[in-house]
Amino acid sequence: MADLIITIDGPAASGKSTVARLLARKLGASFLDTGAMYRAVTLAAMRAGVDLNDEQKLLDITQTCKFQFSIKAGKMTVHIDNTDVTGQIRSPEVTANARYIAAAPRVREKLVQMQRQFASDRHKIVTEGRDQGTVVFGNADIKFYLTADSPERARRRQAELRDKGAAVESLEQIQKAIEQRDKSDENRTVGPLKPAEDAIIVDTTNMSIEQVVEKLAYHVKEKCSKRT
Repeated sequence: MADLIITIDGPAASGKSTVARLLARKLGASFLDTGAMYRAVTLAAMRAGVDLNDEQKLLDITQTCKFQFSIKAGKMTVHIDNTDVTGQIRSPEVTANARYIAAAPRVREKLVQMQRQFASDRHKIVTEGRDQGTVVFGNADIKFYLTADSPERARRRQAELRDKGAAVESLEQIQKAIEQRDKSDENRTVGPLKPAEDAIIVDTTNMSIEQVVEKLAYHVKEKCSKRT
């Protein structure tokens, strides 16, 4: 396992992915984008035309397809059966269907194994998701939980979609979808969304990305100085 593991959990659009990537760059660590793993399995299942409600068929996808995750220029690249799908996994259709993968306990177990394997090959990692500090890396050196109020998260998601040139819904629609996702994530029987007991909780509602990264970096520096 990596010598330094930093987990960043939180609800959708709390800023955790961007913050994790920037923090990893700042610390010279590898960035583990767990969402990319869930999306990769989702895309493979969609391409295979399997019933996304059939857990066994989803599990079969994780065993019959070859998934490769690597770091390039600070970002995770994803290959399925030796084909680069880094861009395809970000499509709105994949985003909408990833919830089926997240709700399948045995598939989640397989993904946990993949995440731990990724960490075992690296010296330092910053990983983000919804159960990184509670399930995947329960013994992580430092755990963060980012949050923000739902109107602010809806605003961020809308801006993100606009920047990508995607179809943009109203703030009200986006906020409703985010709150529904929160409820689904919090009520999952396996790996529910919640802060780890020893997590540092950071409300990012009124903070810029740069401010959040600096705050987390300060905590990391403080923790590491105590260890040495």
